[in-house]
Amino acid sequence: MNDSTTRALRLGTRRSKLAMAQSGQVAEAVRELTGRPVELVEITTYGDTSREHLAQIGGSGVFVSALRDALLAGEIDFAVHSLKDLPTAQPEALTLAAIPVREDPRDALIARDGLTFEQLTADEDRVARIGTGSPRRMAQLNAWARSLGRRVETVPIRGNIDTRIGFVEKGELDAVVLAAAGLTRIGRIDEATQLLSPDVILPAPGQGALAIECAAVNVDLIARLAELDDPDTRAAVTAERSLLAALEAGCSAPVGALADLQVDEQAVTELHLRGVVGTTDGSTLVQLSTTGHVPASPDDVSTPLNMGHELAAEMLAKGAAGLMGERAL
Repeated sequence: MNDSTTRALRLGTRRSKLAMAQSGQVAEAVRELTGRPVELVEITTYGDTSREHLAQIGGSGVFVSALRDALLAGEIDFAVHSLKDLPTAQPEALTLAAIPVREDPRDALIARDGLTFEQLTADEDRVARIGTGSPRRMAQLNAWARSLGRRVETVPIRGNIDTRIGFVEKGELDAVVLAAAGLTRIGRIDEATQLLSPDVILPAPGQGALAIECAAVNVDLIARLAELDDPDTRAAVTAERSLLAALEAGCSAPVGALADLQVDEQAVTELHLRGVVGTTDGSTLVQLSTTGHVPASPDDVSTPLNMGHELAAEMLAKGAAGLMGERAL
């Protein structure tokens, strides 16, 4: 990296409206932190150009590899990713310099006529058609409908947020499910007709969190960006991603995970990790949870890592391996 403290820092980002919005927010925080200008460098990834469903193209890494190539080539100084898009294996040449405070990790339903999921499924004469590109969401939505004695049709969709909401506005689908964090970051969270409780729909590992990544050789920049790191968020997503890695599943597999920080008298004392794996038709789910102590220091990742590994082992023992469509071995 150029030693000049005045040269603009180059932030690599995907071109989508959501990616530009969240990268813009990080750029502003980095400007305030460093006093240096930050310019966005738009990069097109394979996941942006392919029209195949994520489960078909592999999911894991399709939105990040082009950004990482640009980092390694020195074309950008740092990149901003949606953490849930990152493969669980971290390349040695790259460093996750910061994981800022997490946005709402929940999924959000955007349904016709302002309906909730329960209301959508209440009509015995109509099977609600719900759009999502996520096998994880399909599995849990179908299981939820079954628990209500109902049935839904989950419809595979691709496209940006505008495109997905458009399916509902045009009457092609009864509802779509999107990440609440993405809707919040582009100012459209008010369009959600229901925020889905993790008690019924667990989010993707790392959902709602951003990852700021740069080349490992840029030690000065890493040190500055580290000031944007939130230790509680990092501990939570480390546990979630450890579970995903131990299940040997890619980010298009039907795996949900959420680590909640338990607060006791103003202090964070425990980490509660929940995981789910299921068949996309919702007929079979393996759901388990575990609780561990919050790391004493931000550098101690052994506890969340171990929690993820141990919970994955329990889930595998209960048959989770046979429920995952993609096995990224």
